[in-house]
Amino acid sequence: MRRLGSVVAALCLTSGTAALLPAPASAAPAPDGKWVDSKRVDDHGYTAQIRRTEYGIPHVLAHDYGGLGYGYGYAFAQDNLCQLADQVMTLRGDRSRYLGPTGTTADDTPNLASDTYHQGLRQAGTVRRLLDRPAPLGPTPELRRMVEGYAAGYNRYLRDTGAAHLPDPTCKGQPWVGPINAMDIWNLVYDVNGAFGATALKQAIATATPPTGAGGKAAPKPRRAATAATAAAAATGAPSVAASGSASVPAREIPSPPSTRKGPRRDDLGSNGWALGRDATRGRDGMLLANPHLAWIGGYRFYQVQLTIPGVIDVAGASIYGTPLVEIGHNRTLAWTHTTSNADHASLYRLALAPGDPTSYLVDGKAVPMTRRTVPVTVRGADGKVSTVSSTLHTSRYGPVLAEGWTRTEAYALRDANADNLRSMNEWLAIGRARSVAQLKQAHQTYQGIPWTYTIATDTAGTAYFNDSSAVPHVADDQLKRCALPGGGGEDLVGVLDGSTSACDWGSDPDAVVPGIFGPGHQPRLTRTDYVANSNNDSTLTNPAEPLAGYPRMYRAGVPLGPRAQLGLQMIAGRRDGSDGLGAPGFTLSTLQASMLGDRNYTAELGRDDAVAMCRAHPVLTATDGTEVDVRAACDVLAAWDTRDDPDSRGAVLWKAFRTRVDGPHAWWRVPYDPAQPLTTPRGLNGDEPQVRRALADAVRQLAADQVPLDAPIGSVQRWAGIPLPGCSGGEGCFNVVDASPTSGSGGATRPSSPDDYASGSSFIMATELTAQGPRTRTILTYGQSVNPESPHYTDQTVLFSHKRWVTERFTEAEIASDPQLRTITLRG
Repeated sequence: MRRLGSVVAALCLTSGTAALLPAPASAAPAPDGKWVDSKRVDDHGYTAQIRRTEYGIPHVLAHDYGGLGYGYGYAFAQDNLCQLADQVMTLRGDRSRYLGPTGTTADDTPNLASDTYHQGLRQAGTVRRLLDRPAPLGPTPELRRMVEGYAAGYNRYLRDTGAAHLPDPTCKGQPWVGPINAMDIWNLVYDVNGAFGATALKQAIATATPPTGAGGKAAPKPRRAATAATAAAAATGAPSVAASGSASVPAREIPSPPSTRKGPRRDDLGSNGWALGRDATRGRDGMLLANPHLAWIGGYRFYQVQLTIPGVIDVAGASIYGTPLVEIGHNRTLAWTHTTSNADHASLYRLALAPGDPTSYLVDGKAVPMTRRTVPVTVRGADGKVSTVSSTLHTSRYGPVLAEGWTRTEAYALRDANADNLRSMNEWLAIGRARSVAQLKQAHQTYQGIPWTYTIATDTAGTAYFNDSSAVPHVADDQLKRCALPGGGGEDLVGVLDGSTSACDWGSDPDAVVPGIFGPGHQPRLTRTDYVANSNNDSTLTNPAEPLAGYPRMYRAGVPLGPRAQLGLQMIAGRRDGSDGLGAPGFTLSTLQASMLGDRNYTAELGRDDAVAMCRAHPVLTATDGTEVDVRAACDVLAAWDTRDDPDSRGAVLWKAFRTRVDGPHAWWRVPYDPAQPLTTPRGLNGDEPQVRRALADAVRQLAADQVPLDAPIGSVQRWAGIPLPGCSGGEGCFNVVDASPTSGSGGATRPSSPDDYASGSSFIMATELTAQGPRTRTILTYGQSVNPESPHYTDQTVLFSHKRWVTERFTEAEIASDPQLRTITLRG
């Protein structure tokens, strides 16, 4: 395929690829290779071929979108049926029915609260109404067929295998395992889109109860108080940012929602993304590094796949579990990735309640009653008996009312910029078919469906592109002056808006596809021929040679770079001028891989020598409780450390324990952050600061108490199913972010059996070079293709990750056919 350069040759290839697919028939091979009758009404004549190459990566080939979804759904179910069945049970609001009300979901939401939220959503018909809209607001016809096929493919595997014979013990024979339908998949998509809005606050939505009158129940006492901005940041997952001017509403302290915020943690939804243009690569082509950081347990895992309809779409990469499209990946001429946007994607509104009525609120002086919806949930008791528990959900003109902060005088409601977003799947399908950055831009313009991430992309022409096309509330800067509740420290902070006046409603842009969000004309974007890069920093320093400025404050510009983002930009600079020790200047595929897994610890590079000087000068330090601690051995460990977080690096554990005990950058660094020097400040460990000295003493004592040697390798305390892991936190300055415990992954990956099972960080890693002959790609799916701990694909790629080895992607027909481990299944509905 790479040798074919002409249109005629490509057309010939298309014809040949299609010939691999059989015509529809009534028989197909079961997983054991035997042929079984498979003609069922719900299969709708779907046809697909699944070819699995090494590490269990499926390459799905079909004649049409329905067949493509059918093959993908079947392949995914082979590896992860239990995970999707668990998610469907959650999305249907059936956890209490099968598992009881006191258990929790993968994100630690109590079952009853989760069921109340999801049953309320279904009862309101929210997703159904969105599906009834025509494209571009509703799904395209191709996408509808693909989702229907995906559900049918899942059901086909379940029918062929039987719930009692599933290979994963997590759900084998369980009563909650059954067929799914297209609506389940759309509900899942909607849930993912709301990760920084309603999904994150579903417990607060489900448990919101108004205070009663005299003699009745009082408002629930908040667990802790915080400024309005802090509460908003916790609710929406975004850091607070100063806004100019002064708000017209008084400063308040309101309950902070972190105790009820569910869904993925914001730290889990980080990422690194680089698009390298022709001026940064040795081959004068485009290269891409994708490195999303998501949870390793639960539904936010990635699944690797290639999806092909000859002559229509041919895309490889990864998708979030249960979504039927590639969301990070490449085709022959375009590659793209995403990182979590620093912008706001929802707003909290403070409601001024009507006197004497805690379920009505004032807008422009008029009382508006909240909408009430009674939601029954079926609950299984400890004795096995089933009963019904009903709850009432309350909704304002802005959105759902939240539990915390609801008093007799005020309450808080959430408005989610993704509350009407099913457009995301349209956009990812269009991106998968795009052939250039220009066509990707058109997909952004048409659908505006990316929910909460930046987009970073490149093409064979060597164009590098960055855009924050995510759904951001249209709150103009002048509105923030009037409407944002002020925070502490004399600064007004974005977060909570005044809900008592319609002047604080979200605005609209003429180029936005729906009201309430900023349109493309307001979005930060940058096109370059050298590079664009992001590590969850704001858009300002996407490329320091051309800082972005002048965008609405809701995009949260001006936040100082963290050490991970600083390291990423320094890695690019070092590769461009050849000062990184990896050879001649300019990126190649191999040097891109080496940069990704160099496992440098940037705070250690900046401060380790100062730490050693400190403890050499002061071999006995005083701990927080006044105990004197001999730190000479610790000093020797730090001095010998290579400042990297490879699995066998000795000193990384001690540095982590030390680094995490120092509060605030001003205590840690001798040279503080300077906005005029954003890439090189802060720096220099401040060994004269008592807090820094106490931190090292405390770290030494803690490791001794935990019986962890001072020179323990990081891989001894950071593991997945017993396999040593590299990396560290982004706050420490690791580009390759990993957060795990010694026992992570020991209980499977569907739901953590204990808090120590949790892990997150680098998940799907992809390095791609878009050459004129076709894409050259290396990948690592750090936790493998399956959540089933008994599957060979549960940890096979974790072993690769531990040893810095990559999978060579097989993209062309010749590459796929030449794999000695190739296994093929043909499905006919």
